[in-house]
Amino acid sequence: MLLTFPVIAEEQAVFRVCADPNNLPFSSEARDGFENRIADLLAKDLGMPVAYTWFPQRMGFIRNTLKAKDPTRDGYKCDVVMGVPHNYDRAITTEPYYRSTYALVYVKGRGLDDVKTVADLLSFDDARKQGLRIGVFERTPAAQLLAQYDFYDQTVAYQTMSGDPAAYPGELVEKELVAGKIDAAILWGPIAGYFAKQAKDVEMVIVPLQSRPGIRFDFSISAAVRHGDGDRKKEIQSALDRNAGAIKALLEEYNVPLLPINSGS
Repeated sequence: MLLTFPVIAEEQAVFRVCADPNNLPFSSEARDGFENRIADLLAKDLGMPVAYTWFPQRMGFIRNTLKAKDPTRDGYKCDVVMGVPHNYDRAITTEPYYRSTYALVYVKGRGLDDVKTVADLLSFDDARKQGLRIGVFERTPAAQLLAQYDFYDQTVAYQTMSGDPAAYPGELVEKELVAGKIDAAILWGPIAGYFAKQAKDVEMVIVPLQSRPGIRFDFSISAAVRHGDGDRKKEIQSALDRNAGAIKALLEEYNVPLLPINSGS
């Protein structure tokens, strides 16, 4: 008697991305963030479909995504985070694919039009500082800058990580700044640039910040995989290299303030 066995098809390779579902301009469940679109570019280059594991980019993000076993299959829930600081200690990173900086953003025509550099803002005398409100996220280089230059009374601090899953960093520009609750904001450049461009009925001005002694504002950003997953890192790096021009064009489309890439930082 001839015994036959069913042929088990090999599982198709999938580009499994760990991402926040509500974190524009980086990622969203609608897949319209620039990290979503870069993931699409890389997956197409590698001949894979894209699948997502969604989790808010809060405490526990890496533990619940990149390092979490998938209970439905042999493997992890996802394999790549599209945007982390270069040399991030909780994963291994590719070479940076962009570098940006914190930026000051304000609404044109509301009294700050002469501010062309952050030094212009920091040089305000006491009379002009009176009543000024500058929004920053707690425990960021922006908060450190204002404290160093005695802008304590002018600082409006917002939580870096909100417990509300519907909250997103861009609200600082899209809602607080547009509504006039604050006069300016200093935040990570990709967020500032994207939401300034999206603003309706107002024109916004973006002033990129330069790092200074004791305060670093610019950071290089890489993709990341699990420690020990070196082969995947090499595969993603090759795809990043092949798509470098298209990635730069995407970042410019999202109004990201770009600096020359420095792989050492």
